[in-house]
Amino acid sequence: MTRLLVFSKTTGFRHDSIEPGVAALESLTSADGLAVDATEDASAFTAENLARYGSVVFLSSSGEVFDDRQRAALQAYVLGGGGYVGIHAASTTEYDWPFYGELAGARFDGHPEVQQATMTVHDHDHPATAHLDRTWVWTDEWYNVRDGPRLGAHTLLSVDESTYTGGTMGAEHPIAWCHHVGDGRCFYTALGHPAEAYTEPTFQAHLLGGIRWVLRSDAESGVPSPHVSRRP
Repeated sequence: MTRLLVFSKTTGFRHDSIEPGVAALESLTSADGLAVDATEDASAFTAENLARYGSVVFLSSSGEVFDDRQRAALQAYVLGGGGYVGIHAASTTEYDWPFYGELAGARFDGHPEVQQATMTVHDHDHPATAHLDRTWVWTDEWYNVRDGPRLGAHTLLSVDESTYTGGTMGAEHPIAWCHHVGDGRCFYTALGHPAEAYTEPTFQAHLLGGIRWVLRSDAESGVPSPHVSRRP
């Protein structure tokens, strides 16, 4: 049975959607024959322990959460083929570690108040977005990002800044994307601020699709896979 390590340690802002998010991931993935181990203990990030998992899932983690040995273990894990899924505040994690920025694909750079907006779907074949129409109207906390998405990332969703207030990125405002780092697959979605999102079927399908993509082989993907190596 493939296992996922869901990690939600916070040393910065803590979202009240973390606990509902863990419960949703446990329920959603069990139907796919997956098992979830949820933790906020960074000591789980050793080479031996990470080898048990098909992917790590950073669920609104924040701040500095690792020591150097834990960083090295995560880096080796992904470069060697382990998966990374980042949800919402995952992009606010480990700002001073460049390799983590490669995993998330971009860095959080502020947000306006929670409000409704319209997203454009850029890929109707990807598992994270195949269930969506051409546009998706959704209420969330719309992250502005910097330093990305990284070169080679494949944008899945972007938000139309004309449909809400507080966007700072212009016509190209990515919200969810996927890419490769070394032999590992990475998927990030900036969605997931409201606790109630995790009970909404459309959002649940978005998350589960991202996880499914991360766990597949490269032969099943049309997304380019440049190999990127970074020092911890």
